Amino acid sequence: MPTNPQPEMALTQNAQDGTRQLLQWGATILATGLLALLLLQTLLGGFSPIGASTNTGWFALIVALMCIPFGGLLLLLGVAKWLRNRSQPRGL
Repeated sequence: MPTNPQPEMALTQNAQDGTRQLLQWGATILATGLLALLLLQTLLGGFSPIGASTNTGWFALIVALMCIPFGGLLLLLGVAKWLRNRSQPRGL
């Protein structure tokens, strides 16, 4: 029978602090943006200084321009939280 419930609570809080979700969603959104950019360059006609050359290319460009920065920031935040969690003592 544990006399001090704080270590169990600390482990539960660290396990559920959202780091895993930030890493998963950040990587997924970033990969979606990179896939849209790859499709734009290869299958959807590419783009020039004035924009994409097809309507579908414009859609892919918009998706890429939204997903790459947002996914990158989420992934960066997740990595920062993961590094912080690694550097903290376990509390056992």
